[in-house]
Amino acid sequence: MDLSGRTVLVTGASSGIGRATAILISELGGRVVLSGRDAERLSATRAAMAPGDHAIAEYDLSQTDGLCAWLRSVAARSGPLDGFVHSAGVQTTRPLGAVSRADYESVMSVNLAAALWLSKAFRQKSIYRPGAAIVFVASVAGLVGQSGNHVYGASKGGVIALTRSLAIELAGGKIRVNAVAPGLVAGTAISGAFERACTVQQMSAVTALHPLGLGRPPDVANAIAFLLGDAARWITGATLTVDGGYTAA
Repeated sequence: MDLSGRTVLVTGASSGIGRATAILISELGGRVVLSGRDAERLSATRAAMAPGDHAIAEYDLSQTDGLCAWLRSVAARSGPLDGFVHSAGVQTTRPLGAVSRADYESVMSVNLAAALWLSKAFRQKSIYRPGAAIVFVASVAGLVGQSGNHVYGASKGGVIALTRSLAIELAGGKIRVNAVAPGLVAGTAISGAFERACTVQQMSAVTALHPLGLGRPPDVANAIAFLLGDAARWITGATLTVDGGYTAA
């Protein structure tokens, strides 16, 4: 689990799973490039991290056309990367009749398209060091059906498929590609949306679907750190469910 001497980009580092991941990487000796849209919140994450030469690189991942140039500029400032974690995500819950093109495009651009274009940029030899690892944050919504969660589930299912394909294509460049698929994690934007939309009884029912209860961001960060490090050197193309037993039911 030691990440000393490694530089890892974490998207969505201002909150939730991305924030917990950035903090844990720093505690394991890694250097982190924190990405998000809100510089103030990114600075708050950096303040909570273990000391190190960490950097902030603001970017709106919905602007996929500029991702390759942006990642080149990140590597030019921070040096070649040993990995990246794509934790940033957009979630919307709509019944099928209410889904709009704007819903579709906002979710797909950040959740799936950004994952693809970040990977395309990352594979350039000036940007990564051999032995690097990519970890995508997918979701159990990409593995099981959830009413009203069509677009989000499709985007995360796409991330899982992308993980398998990229693992094969990038293995020759000594890049491993894996994903984690969390269940409902307390303290994230998604769990907050559930809490606002559900009654106490409904939230109890949702929690009961997770035999071990709802997770916390560090639960998922631990799995991500494992996949980044040498302990997972023979793992690629895998999706690790971190869901308190949700998909086992």
